[in-house]
Amino acid sequence: MKIAVLKETKVPERRVALSPDVVKSLTKAGFNCIIESGAGESTGFYNSVYEQAGATIAPDKASLLSTADILLKVNAPAAEEVMGMKEGSVVISFLYAYTVPAVVDALLQKKISAFAMDAVPRISRAQKMDALSSQANLGGYKAVLLGANALGKIFPLMMTAAGTITPARVLIFGAGVAGLQAIATAKRLGAVVEVTDVRPETKEQVESLGGRFLEVQGEGVKTEGGYAKEVSAGYLQKQKEMISKHIADADIVITTALVIGKKAPLLVSEPMVKSMKPGSVIVDMAVESGGNCELSEFNTTVVKHGVTIIGEANLPALVPVNASELYAKNISTLLLHLATKEGFKWEMDEEVTKGSLITHKGELVHQFTKEILSKTV
Repeated sequence: MKIAVLKETKVPERRVALSPDVVKSLTKAGFNCIIESGAGESTGFYNSVYEQAGATIAPDKASLLSTADILLKVNAPAAEEVMGMKEGSVVISFLYAYTVPAVVDALLQKKISAFAMDAVPRISRAQKMDALSSQANLGGYKAVLLGANALGKIFPLMMTAAGTITPARVLIFGAGVAGLQAIATAKRLGAVVEVTDVRPETKEQVESLGGRFLEVQGEGVKTEGGYAKEVSAGYLQKQKEMISKHIADADIVITTALVIGKKAPLLVSEPMVKSMKPGSVIVDMAVESGGNCELSEFNTTVVKHGVTIIGEANLPALVPVNASELYAKNISTLLLHLATKEGFKWEMDEEVTKGSLITHKGELVHQFTKEILSKTV
């Protein structure tokens, strides 16, 4: 089977779907890997390295698309890329299908089977396929470094002959994968870390990393398939009231709160930003989904009310080597679970297949995507 890997066109993006090491393992498994020329250059994976790993370099994107059995990407393919694929082929990528109806329409028209990396169920046996977690982990790490770089003071307690420097205070919204890595990174740098999350069961994880968990009285939110569900406006209001007492003391605020299929919850209002100390920093990791901070701007760093607000939309792409290596292992593990060199197994009731397959044989088969898209029509 022919696997095609394209150069990512989304801005900003420096990742690539397959690393040379994973190309080598897929080639050994009997797959034919064809890489668009220059696809890995921004990651430092040059054509010659791919060729040494056993891949073929294709200078012509159109012919590559039209002959491939499988297309692997980081981001969702553009509708025109889908229309250039051969009918009945397969695409695997981050898709967030409910946000790209035009792409879904193209997939249906070409009868292309699409598996979404963002829909892989969070179950034990699918951990090695969990690209959301691998990328969020890197994002949480990078968010702390961006915040530290923008802050005009150091993180750790430091005692000098000229006086004592008190440690920086970091407030983190959300104790998911990104939040937990942000806690660990900020603590390693010596900061005092406080954390809030709508899921009370995360308290133990936060405290195990040395963070202080800020609790809100109420039921919080339950999870479904490893993802947080939307919480009530009343609970969010209680959370804001509690957080307002801590945000004014924070040097850095990092927000990571996302709700699948929904706009990111607004957690940091303009009055909260005004209450922060001049020179403090907010890193809004949810900016691509609307943002957790009222004043954050997509893919932009701004200063408002004396506070630097970083709205970097693609944090994993800032560490493209590690991000690509981890993603390549995630996507290849999923591919090898779904298929052999002879073809796809199409075990439609199998949990990973059922959870991640969005379109198949001209039909939209993913129930959650169906429900979301039906509400937007």
